[in-house]
Amino acid sequence: MKQYIKKILKKWWAASSVFFKIMIPVSILIKILQETNAMPLIGRLFEPLMYPLGLPGEMSIVWVTAMISNIYGGILVLSSIIADNPLNIAQITTLSTLILFAHTFLIEIPICQKAGAKFLPIFLIRFFGGYIFAIILSFSYSLFGVYQGDPVILPIITTEDLSLGNWALAEIQKYITIGAIVLLLILTLDFLERIRVIELINRLLSPVIKFLGISPKVMPLTIIGMTLGLAYGGGLIIAESKENDISKKDIFLSLALLSLFHSIIEDSLLMIGLGASWTGVFLFRFIFTIIVMLLIVRLVNKVSIKYFMK
Repeated sequence: MKQYIKKILKKWWAASSVFFKIMIPVSILIKILQETNAMPLIGRLFEPLMYPLGLPGEMSIVWVTAMISNIYGGILVLSSIIADNPLNIAQITTLSTLILFAHTFLIEIPICQKAGAKFLPIFLIRFFGGYIFAIILSFSYSLFGVYQGDPVILPIITTEDLSLGNWALAEIQKYITIGAIVLLLILTLDFLERIRVIELINRLLSPVIKFLGISPKVMPLTIIGMTLGLAYGGGLIIAESKENDISKKDIFLSLALLSLFHSIIEDSLLMIGLGASWTGVFLFRFIFTIIVMLLIVRLVNKVSIKYFMK
């Protein structure tokens, strides 16, 4: 029993420590950017990128906030400016998919780096993958005259201006919650492995696994990332790779898939709740992810893995 507890705690710390080492300094940086009103200044640099998407230039601030902080930060900004910049369903869907591909960069990309991936490939997959998809989606909706009707009505969301002490307390509570979730995930995975549910999942998903070139070794962890988020999936991949022999190629392909398609339940429902269409935030995004993954697999098979992994 002692050995089992020691093993679980070792795996828990391997995964959780990644979050804490990255999230604490990043949280401080984001707080500084928010307090100094630097977000809007950075956002204006991206204004020209909004016009090919059929979006007002002001939406660049929403995207930049989501990339630097998180999806919820982007939504808060959106709620404060949408009254002066109304968006129809096609536009809100385009913006939503852009955010779903490219958000929380300061935390999620470093976690991928901790797992062994290089910064540039992951950044390019998420930033340009999201932007290219948003262009295709916007053009398609416009071409077929879909969702071009009345503007979406979004409620104005206000947040309490936390004092420094309250902010620090909220951050500590967040880290404790994350640590508890990671421990629960590790215990659940271990239990499912013991009763051979993981083996059954691997068999059921083996056609998809082979199609995307992803190893069964990382598929359960990839599924966690797809449902709960890249940070959790990436953290567990780091812990698993320290205990088991997982090839660099398998790790990269798993991280690439998670970079394109993660937290598919919560984030997708969140965007649909804002007025976005499920066709864009889920269906077409999934199809696009499969196509991009097939291209990535071909590329990884043709060139050395050293270009993608440390």
